[in-house]
Amino acid sequence: MSRKDPMQMADIARIAGVSKSTVSRALADSSLVNEKTKSLIRDIAQQHGYRVNIAARNFRLKESLTVALLIPQADGVDWTISDAFFLEMTAAIAEALDERGHALLLTRATPQSGEWIEEFVRRRQADGIILIGQGSQHELIQQISETFQGISVWGEAIAGANYPTVGTDNLLGGERATEQLIRRGCQRIAFVGYEPAPEIDARFKGYLRALEAAGHSYQEKRVFGAVVGSDSASMVLERIIDQREQLDGFFAASDQQAVALMTALQQNGVNVPGQCAVVGYDDLPIARWYHPALTTVHQSRTLGAQILVDNLLAAIEGRDTSNVKLDPQLVVRESA
Repeated sequence: MSRKDPMQMADIARIAGVSKSTVSRALADSSLVNEKTKSLIRDIAQQHGYRVNIAARNFRLKESLTVALLIPQADGVDWTISDAFFLEMTAAIAEALDERGHALLLTRATPQSGEWIEEFVRRRQADGIILIGQGSQHELIQQISETFQGISVWGEAIAGANYPTVGTDNLLGGERATEQLIRRGCQRIAFVGYEPAPEIDARFKGYLRALEAAGHSYQEKRVFGAVVGSDSASMVLERIIDQREQLDGFFAASDQQAVALMTALQQNGVNVPGQCAVVGYDDLPIARWYHPALTTVHQSRTLGAQILVDNLLAAIEGRDTSNVKLDPQLVVRESA
């Protein structure tokens, strides 16, 4: 993938008129380099924004890497590592890393500054970072990835991004989910679980595209925020219940949203799918076992995790990475 080339050690050596090994020793504060040369090299490095690639250095020095798994936050939504989708992705990533002889360090971080990932690497000695989703932090990740390449992201491919992404084709997935509700005869279809995150926004755009193709009108009042993971979740569910007689289909942005929604509807006497149909997204294990079993869009977490890890190892080694969109598979069950 294309990215802005950061300052390299060879560039500093050329500007300073010394060898690359001298630059390496100077930045490591070796006693083999005199103070005047060290000062010159440090000044050049600072002026040109050069930073030591910790991940690449560690990759050369040891056989086993430690990889940190982080979950960037989205505005107004508080996802945690205990959420079902993240647990499923974590298990798949841990297995993919183990197959390649590396270890996983799991944490949840709240970004505080433009260097938060590198601060985490420095404090925890992680060699690379896998991010589950971009949350509302795309610009921050973009800024960091200009100088720190040991990043791999599960999320939505964004035009011009410096970092590699792997994820389902969320636009197509959202379209297929909504088309299933339309095929079932639903006329007044709501979108549940909207948040300002690239993946969810792409699913929402797929919802809009399917409505337009079928000649259904879009109504803003049929778009609801998150019903799990947000401070306003209970209020959002109350709004949905108040409008339940005007709605006959729901596309939920995730299976967790769908299950929470169906539970609330059934507690209020609404028959699913008799009075309204529901489609989720993710195909978590609960989708098969919930009653009624949930129609949903399958995301291949195993394949996604393998590509995420391969992208990360390639980035650490300075090899090419790739953006990959996985095909979203509609799984039809009882709820729609």
